[in-house]
Amino acid sequence: MGSRSKLESQNYRNPCLTMHQPWASLLVYGIKRIEGRSWPAPIRGRLWIHAAGKVPEPETIKIMENFYREIYAMNGVTDIKFPEHYPVSRLLGCVNVVGCVTCEELVSWEAIPTSVRVEGQTAFCWLCEQPQKLIVPFEMRGYKGVYNLERKIYEAAARGLSPVKALQPVNFPLPNRQDPFSLKPGSLASRSDYSVKSGDEKSPSLVAAIAGAKAAATQFSKKNIEDTEKLGD
Repeated sequence: MGSRSKLESQNYRNPCLTMHQPWASLLVYGIKRIEGRSWPAPIRGRLWIHAAGKVPEPETIKIMENFYREIYAMNGVTDIKFPEHYPVSRLLGCVNVVGCVTCEELVSWEAIPTSVRVEGQTAFCWLCEQPQKLIVPFEMRGYKGVYNLERKIYEAAARGLSPVKALQPVNFPLPNRQDPFSLKPGSLASRSDYSVKSGDEKSPSLVAAIAGAKAAATQFSKKNIEDTEKLGD
């Protein structure tokens, strides 16, 4: 069975992803546009975002906000309104996943803003558009991986969504508009206008911000989160 068939056979209904804070809110607020994972995105379309139960350290929030200040400045955006709060154990909203590429493909993709190319720091980069947040985030238990929202939760959440005005909206071009899975790992590398580059010159402050963001993320990647309270309760 081909990779696309495997993806489609998952048969997701109202898929949801549990993420740690502050990454979860940054995504729903449209500040974060790339969700980095060690595995390719199994879905296309709406993906609900749930914040795990682990309360973020103030230093982690500071590091990630600084990271986004630095990369947005690459495209001349300096006034960023970050979330006032980073709630945990809550369903926050949703984004639209339009594709997934490798980190190497993302950094060399000249069709998208420089700041977006710098966001990709993991093996697979999920491309997210059209953020929407819940007017009132509500308590919910989370799970590992992509999972289906309970029907009653989905019905309540769908009624409470509010569009987010993103700072720098990005439209990731699909190689084949008739095929939502055409933008997948390897799809850009096969195009004639794609070439591997070392990337744009980075300032010392940007290099430091990237290093800080990577270090902040490793607190979760170094070990499996086994405590269910960290995912939901």
